[in-house]
Amino acid sequence: MSKGRMEAFSDGVFAIIITIMVLELAVPREGDLAALLPVAPTFLSYVLSFVFLGIYWNNHHHLLQASGQVDGRVLWANLHLLFWLSLFPFATGWMGETLFAAWPVALYGVILFFAAAAYFILARALVSLHGRDSTLATALGSDFKAKISIVIYLAAIPLTLLNPWLSFALYVLVAVMWLVPDRRIERRIAAEH
Repeated sequence: MSKGRMEAFSDGVFAIIITIMVLELAVPREGDLAALLPVAPTFLSYVLSFVFLGIYWNNHHHLLQASGQVDGRVLWANLHLLFWLSLFPFATGWMGETLFAAWPVALYGVILFFAAAAYFILARALVSLHGRDSTLATALGSDFKAKISIVIYLAAIPLTLLNPWLSFALYVLVAVMWLVPDRRIERRIAAEH
């Protein structure tokens, strides 16, 4: 089965999610800088979610770049990932509107956790399809960053009940970890060509 349709569909879903999130940002009625203060928390949560969606889109692209084909298992794993990502606008808005209250920050963490788990499942489904000696399997290796991200999310979720800002800081830490370019797949593909 060709991966092109899955890639195009996924790109469209990413674009729609980002569009929904930006449309949720309220525009102040006043024309001075002080009018931006009430929307700052929502904007901050939007920025973090935009960064996460960018990270997922980038890594999704690299996964598919290293893949030759997809099968039904991969299609379902991809839909599973897109489902969790599609919940970002809701959690982003709730977190920002409530000034980072404990339960919205916890829900955001739950969604981050399930999105990370879904991405891990998608990567494993692709590795299973292409084999342990494939470019993708070799490039991903043990996938330490994916595993440690999941552990950090699991720690951050209950922590929100004690300190939502500490949990938010852990979410930012994971984003920063993934913002550092991960060139494993690109290097592996370049080495084979």
